[in-house]
Amino acid sequence: MLLGLLVAGLALATFTYLNNSSALAGDPGGRPLLLAHRGLAQTYGFDGMTNDTCTAERIHPPEHPYLENTLDAMRAAFAAGADVVEFDVQLTRDDRLVVFHDHLLECRTDGRGRVREHTLAELRRLDIGYGYTADGGATHPFRGTGVGLMPTLEEVLAAFPDRELLVDVKSGDPVEGERLADHLATLPADRLAAITVYGGDAPVAALHGRLPAVRVLSRAMLTDCLLRYEAVGWTGHVPDACANRQLHIPEAYAPWLWGWPERFVERMAERNTRVILVAGPGDFSRGFDSAEDWARLPEGYSGGVWTNRVDRVAPLRAGG
Repeated sequence: MLLGLLVAGLALATFTYLNNSSALAGDPGGRPLLLAHRGLAQTYGFDGMTNDTCTAERIHPPEHPYLENTLDAMRAAFAAGADVVEFDVQLTRDDRLVVFHDHLLECRTDGRGRVREHTLAELRRLDIGYGYTADGGATHPFRGTGVGLMPTLEEVLAAFPDRELLVDVKSGDPVEGERLADHLATLPADRLAAITVYGGDAPVAALHGRLPAVRVLSRAMLTDCLLRYEAVGWTGHVPDACANRQLHIPEAYAPWLWGWPERFVERMAERNTRVILVAGPGDFSRGFDSAEDWARLPEGYSGGVWTNRVDRVAPLRAGG
């Protein structure tokens, strides 16, 4: 009896190891996909950050002229080697979807109040580079350069008709998911296949209900997928909760996933789910932004990589 249990336990352990070892997986035959966060944007330090920190007031000394969430920043990111560009959308007072990150205008712009309190025409008059400073406010290198640069969702879609895009719905209001679904529903199926949506639980759920073919992610969806996968993933099974998703996996958590890295990436790809590795614990959009960051990627990793400096890491991918 005891011997039988030991043999069965050894067989189960052997099966689990072989079924989840990336060392025994096939040649991935690819290279990391680069996801550029807000295009090619100004970066900032994360020390002491909270959800209320104005990141424009703590940027690093500028190395390029681009401002986040602008068409120029997105063009620069694709030109530098990005495979996907991420941008943020919010609803205006006149029911337009505008591309901007902060709910409040005071941090980056010369405006006041919430984005949702203003019309598109009013937002167009703002200088979105007004608040940026790398020296505590002594100088403002982008002040006066950002007037009229806040684009709409339609303008982004028109500017990049054949590129992959990740749309971040910034609010928790399901109405924003519905409005985004209204726009995306007009696109042909092949264009929708190149668009992913993530953000607040309620708006993403609303959009998913309207457009189930669009790849999506919210915190609730990520948690549901990973908890279910951790329970059964050792068998190789991928739960339905993980299908047609984009999973943003924190670097610190990734090694605990069954089959990480290549078996996990392959399994998710079979369910039309893309894996994006986010640096560190996954807070505050930390990215793989330097050679030191890039060196931490698992050998042979072929999933996606979140970056705030695609101009720095694309040459590393090419060289690797």
